[in-house]
Amino acid sequence: MTGREHGEVVFVGAGPGASDLITVRGARVIAEADIVIWASSLVDAGIVAGARPDAEVVDSATQPLEGIEPLYRRAHEHNLLVARVHTGDPSIYGATAEQRRICDEIGIPHRTVPGVSAFSAAAALADAEITVPEVSQTLILTRLEGGRTPMPSKETVRNFAAHGATMALYLSAARHKVLQDELIAGGYAPDTPCIVGYKVTWPDELMLGCRLDELSATMSEHKLWKHTVVLVGPALAAQGDTRSHLYHPGFRHEYRRAEGAPPVPADDTIHRRTHR
Repeated sequence: MTGREHGEVVFVGAGPGASDLITVRGARVIAEADIVIWASSLVDAGIVAGARPDAEVVDSATQPLEGIEPLYRRAHEHNLLVARVHTGDPSIYGATAEQRRICDEIGIPHRTVPGVSAFSAAAALADAEITVPEVSQTLILTRLEGGRTPMPSKETVRNFAAHGATMALYLSAARHKVLQDELIAGGYAPDTPCIVGYKVTWPDELMLGCRLDELSATMSEHKLWKHTVVLVGPALAAQGDTRSHLYHPGFRHEYRRAEGAPPVPADDTIHRRTHR
């Protein structure tokens, strides 16, 4: 038992896959938990390997929400700590809001430990910056509409593409041709660079680079229909072509005096490189 009055549920971000990409705090919660709930279809077994020998470890891959609720109720009744392990970051497509509602109804306290998301891991593996000065300072994180989970009417890939910002697309690989068409119809140029990450940081990960007009063919060739994140946007081709003002010697801030002329915007024409 944890000694916590009323027990506690902690939603732990497992990170993108690799067992050493979980946070120290998240690993500590798992190591201390009386009950560890994880989905073997989404989370690497190494993430929960640090659970106590006497902990109850539950695979939720085949369980609906109703199958998890009794565990929360028992934790509340016996003052137990539950580590509810979610892939990536629990706040992104984690289905945690409905679990918090159940926790509130039960009366068991809950909190969240963040995790590294797949889009961040994909950018790191590609050694790419996704917010490049004067090219894109915005990241749009979304999914292709029209799937089994309804999307708000105004949230469409085509509408978002009109901004020309960097976009990270989840849960869209199964309809990659529609995804490609909607991105181009929204305003991205056909030669806009894409990064495709499959099972990012897992042992069988696959990282691919292509032009947007090659996205569907690339994903089809490698039979990617799940566990895939797609990054798209002109910033992926402008690595190092513009300079951050923060580290320019002419940029003054509270910790440093300006030396020389202040930075000026780059020319509108930015050399682009297509990553392969």
